[in-house]
Amino acid sequence: MAGSSNQETGSVYLYVPNVIGYIRVILNCVAFSVCYSQKSLSAILYVTSFVCDALDGWFARRLNQVSTFGAVLDMVTDRVSTACLLSVLSQLYRPGLIFLALLGLDIASHWLQMYSSFLSGKTSHKDVKDSSSWLFKLYYRNRMFMAFCCVGSEVLYIILYLLADEKSESLITVYLNAIRTNTLLSFLLPFVSIGWAIKQVVNVIQMKSAADSCVNHDMKRSV
Repeated sequence: MAGSSNQETGSVYLYVPNVIGYIRVILNCVAFSVCYSQKSLSAILYVTSFVCDALDGWFARRLNQVSTFGAVLDMVTDRVSTACLLSVLSQLYRPGLIFLALLGLDIASHWLQMYSSFLSGKTSHKDVKDSSSWLFKLYYRNRMFMAFCCVGSEVLYIILYLLADEKSESLITVYLNAIRTNTLLSFLLPFVSIGWAIKQVVNVIQMKSAADSCVNHDMKRSV
């Protein structure tokens, strides 16, 4: 029986979506190892990893290889890769505190959501049917809307990364200059910024909702 259990454990590690997850980790490690010396290569590797994020979910559903380990691997990889990119941007722009604040909000909101879901006995942090926020529900229930917000955020960060000079620059100045001097960016930047803004609002709602859930759990225990 023990041998059978070990074999099943090994098979989960080798699920196709999980293997894609390992590839994402490698791509991100290489991307950030050259993020200051080879910006184009770093951006290509980061975007490739982001595209693989959609592929692992597709393969998980297609091959019926959905696993708790895979879900955790996917979420941790997402959070760490975005955190690293925001850390890099904090070194390239003034004020860098903006990106560090976004990093903190992203990690705090998702960690609280995962923990509150665990306390509530839910199988997924995306189970928000008991939420009172229509925007929060729309975000997690509508794949296209979530994709718009997530892709918009990542595209915005990548564009800012590619636009940054070697020396620290004003974020607002670079953003406005890009819109004024580049026709493509004059349309693309405002568009992806909308998705980015919605995602930050959802992060705030998520953090408050998860915190309330944890407090309610404490209240029930004290009764």
